[in-house]
Amino acid sequence: MRFYVLFIITALILLVPGHSVLASQIGVIMTGNIEYYQKIHDSFLENMGNHTHKIVVQKPMPDPMSWTNAARKLTAIGSDVIVSYGAPAALMTMKATAEIPIVFAGVFDPGSMSMTGKNATGISSAVSIATVLKHLSAIKKISKLGIILSKSEKDTILQTKQIKKIESTFGFQSVLIAVKNKINTDRIRGVDALLLTTCSTGMMNVRDIVEIARRDKIPTAAFMGGGESEGIILTVQADPKEQGKELAGMVRKILNGADVSDIPLKEPKNIEITVNLKEATGLALNITNE
Repeated sequence: MRFYVLFIITALILLVPGHSVLASQIGVIMTGNIEYYQKIHDSFLENMGNHTHKIVVQKPMPDPMSWTNAARKLTAIGSDVIVSYGAPAALMTMKATAEIPIVFAGVFDPGSMSMTGKNATGISSAVSIATVLKHLSAIKKISKLGIILSKSEKDTILQTKQIKKIESTFGFQSVLIAVKNKINTDRIRGVDALLLTTCSTGMMNVRDIVEIARRDKIPTAAFMGGGESEGIILTVQADPKEQGKELAGMVRKILNGADVSDIPLKEPKNIEITVNLKEATGLALNITNE
C-alpha cells in the first residue's frame, strides 16, 4: 500500500502544468541593441504561445569574444536548444557546441557559409542585392558606393564580394569602409551613397552614419531594418515576423523530439521594401515608383 500511494503522488506531480520537470531551457543570443533582431525575437515569443520553457537571453557586444562567451555560457547552463540571431552569433555557437541543437534567424545566405549541418538549421534572411542596388541607383546616380562592413562578420564580407561582382553592371566602384566596435565617421567621405551590410557595429551606430549622410546629402540603404526611424532612406529586409514565426516552428519540433538534421533550411517568402520619403525629401533626393 505504501508503494502504491507514493506512485500516485509522483504521477500527480508530473502532471502539474508548468512544473520544472516538464520545462525545457531555450538559450537565445541576440547581439546588442539591434532592432531587427528584437523584432524577430518578439515574433518568436509570440509564436511559441503559452509555454513553460525557460528562456535565457544573452546580448553580447558585436565582437568575437563576446559572441563566444555568450555561446559558452548557454552551453554550460545546459540549454536544450540555442536560438541565434545573425550570422556571427550562430557561427560562434556552432563552434562552441556540436551537440546542442542550434536554430538561427536573421542570417544572410547561410547556405553560402555552410551553416547547416548535424546540429544547426534555421531560416535565411537573404534579399536580392541587385534589387537593392537598382532602387538605390534610381534615387541618385552613383559613381562611388560606400559599403559599411565588418571583417569579423563573415556575412558582411560575403555581401561585399557579391556587390563587387556586379558593380560594373551599375556603373560604380565600391569603397570599403570596415568598422570595428565604433564607427570612425571621418572615413565616410567622397562617396555618392552608403550601403549598410548586416554589420552589427554599423546597425548599432546607425544614427552616426545617418548624420554623415545628411552632411553630404547622400542616400543610405540597408539590408536589415532598424534604421528607418533614424533616417535610413532605403531598407530591403526579410520580414522579421516571418523570421520569428518560422523559427518558433523549428524550435517546437526540436523540443518535441525532432532531429535538427531533419529540419531543412528555409528561405524567406516575404521581403519588405521601406522608403523614408521624409528623409529623402529633406536631402532633395528624387524618389520614383520604379
